[in-house]
Amino acid sequence: MYQILKAILFRMNPETAHHRTFSLITFPGLAAIAGSIYRKQHPSLKRRVFGLDFKNPVGLAAGLDKDAIAFNQLGQLGFGFIEIGTVTPLAQPGNDKPRLFRLPKNEALINRMGFNNHGVMAAAERLRHRKDPSVIIGGNIGKNKITPNERATDDYVTCFNALYDVVDYFVVNVSSPNTPNLRDLQEKGPLLELLNTIQNLNKSKPKTRPVLLKIAPDLTDTQLDDIIDIVRQSGIAGVIATNTTISREGLGEYSAAEVAAIGAGGLSGKPLAKRSTEVIRYLKQKSGNAFPVIGVGGIHTADDAMEKLEAGADLIQLYTGFIYEGPQLIKDINSRLIKKSHA
Repeated sequence: MYQILKAILFRMNPETAHHRTFSLITFPGLAAIAGSIYRKQHPSLKRRVFGLDFKNPVGLAAGLDKDAIAFNQLGQLGFGFIEIGTVTPLAQPGNDKPRLFRLPKNEALINRMGFNNHGVMAAAERLRHRKDPSVIIGGNIGKNKITPNERATDDYVTCFNALYDVVDYFVVNVSSPNTPNLRDLQEKGPLLELLNTIQNLNKSKPKTRPVLLKIAPDLTDTQLDDIIDIVRQSGIAGVIATNTTISREGLGEYSAAEVAAIGAGGLSGKPLAKRSTEVIRYLKQKSGNAFPVIGVGGIHTADDAMEKLEAGADLIQLYTGFIYEGPQLIKDINSRLIKKSHA
């Protein structure tokens, strides 16, 4: 069913297709019907990670439902958790269009969206209307483009306070390649200062929320060692590995000129699979399995999901694979996990 829809959507501009898909999925009753086909439930799928109970380990990564418009309907399709955002304190249009590109021969995307969103308060208001509390909601937070890095912490604090009552966990996003100088915040000093501030704020609340850090796949082993130390020192709950990559490796189906014509942006999809798995395995082994890791990057099949989980991921997330494969991918992964539990 989805493959027929995909054939139509892939004839459209990628952003137009995105908006059309959201119009469809939010049509009354449609997500519930689709969910009856794709949703899998079984006791073996349940996971308890950083103090939260997930009905299954397959989540939707941030970036698809930036503004918390369709989280209720996406949850009906069988995801165990939905991550909204990245949201920023102020609404912002993002980068100039075109800014989203498909590379179907490699089952990949390149985007330079630039944290386009309606602002954190608009997302918070929508999140107050959660229909299914069993679907965990994460809030991915960032800084506005106009905010200088020396004041970035203020933006993250604003977003944390705005979403505190309406999400189950937080993700600090300093790894998008599409906001100028944002990745500078991944350096050990600025990052530790930012996370300590968020954690102190977190501890001042009636109940602490798990805070995760989303990292880039382009970090060196030395930088990953720093990440492990930062998690330990700050006491955050875990890491999401990984965001998109600025590398253009793995796009052999396209000429260098075709890839260069697309321009800057983060690459996601199948070409990212190997590197994201390497990062997961490195973090888990070097830290002695000291903290949970959510694995994301290049999951297009149940085999891809199992590879991430076997590398040490506690949960996984889909984004590009979901665009290429649709909700059947969620069903395939959960079905494989159920089958494995019976083996």
